[in-house]
Amino acid sequence: MKTTTHHIKVPGKLMIAGEYSVLEPDRRAIVVAVNRYMNAEIKKNERNLLSLPQLGLNDITWDSDGVEVNFSSSDSKLTFIRNAISTFNAFIAEKSIQPHTFSLLITSELDDSSGKKYGLGSSAAVVVTTITSLFKFYGLKPTAELIYKLSAIAHFKTQGNGSCADIAASTYGGWIQYAAFTSTWLLEELRKETPIRKIVEQRWPSLLIENITSPNDLILCVGWTGNVAATAPMVTKINQLRVSRPTEYVNFIERSEKAVSKLIESFAENDVHTAIISLKENREAIQLLSDSAAVNIETPKLKALIQLADKYGSGKTSGAGGGDCGIAFVQNNLDAQHLYHEWNSADILPLHLHVSKFGAL
Repeated sequence: MKTTTHHIKVPGKLMIAGEYSVLEPDRRAIVVAVNRYMNAEIKKNERNLLSLPQLGLNDITWDSDGVEVNFSSSDSKLTFIRNAISTFNAFIAEKSIQPHTFSLLITSELDDSSGKKYGLGSSAAVVVTTITSLFKFYGLKPTAELIYKLSAIAHFKTQGNGSCADIAASTYGGWIQYAAFTSTWLLEELRKETPIRKIVEQRWPSLLIENITSPNDLILCVGWTGNVAATAPMVTKINQLRVSRPTEYVNFIERSEKAVSKLIESFAENDVHTAIISLKENREAIQLLSDSAAVNIETPKLKALIQLADKYGSGKTSGAGGGDCGIAFVQNNLDAQHLYHEWNSADILPLHLHVSKFGAL
């Protein structure tokens, strides 16, 4: 009897607006899924087998007590996948589904050929890819919300923080307005060892995931600086600002929320001009944060990327900054072509990304 191979495709993401402020309760961000994908193949196998050939990790085996996973390799790159599998295992165990052995192959288009990260959310995408693969393998038909929640739980088991906006983009696809769930609530549920099934059936406090439609004439341009961002030190400095100079921090939060709200309204009203202005205003809020926290969110290359983008529309950093990608909003293809040419001349690589209309498949 032929073994069925299931194929899975999960998009990467780009943060558009609301970085840093989205970590505060009920503060919104805009995130978008992009057409670079993580791909997987999963099928029945005599024993559990995992391969990530681009990371040099092939034929990794593992044992399980039915929930927890013990890989044959101690490579730290496997942590997200291990927690994704164990989270899923806990979920199906609570539904009295018997676990089966399988092989899982994961490949990625989210990084460059040398392995450098573009900042397209590979950690989130690999979790969503693993969870989605397991649902397909077991013949279950989950909602996007269920994939998102299990992926967020696995992410928090690994990292313990973050907005999970990238998980939302990889799961749902398209343009999304997003507000993060209350992280302290989820961490407390996990600490109490609340059953996974009970956690995912609840309404998560403050969580908002809603697909939105961009203005018809809006073109998203993406440029890569060639430098990989070191996010953790920047987040540490931002957290220090939150405690040591709360007035300045709150000022940033309010300015960021105002810009994001205006951007969301421009999408609803199909107003490309206001969208361009709103992106610029969110960039100004991030500059304020950068100055207040004495953290280099805009590297020299990101600053150059933005200054060139402002000639044709507006630009800003994407995500935590400090490297990786910058983005721009422009109104027509000719402006986009001119901008890509200028970015190339400034040693900034245009990525020619487009919005992925679908999420995890």
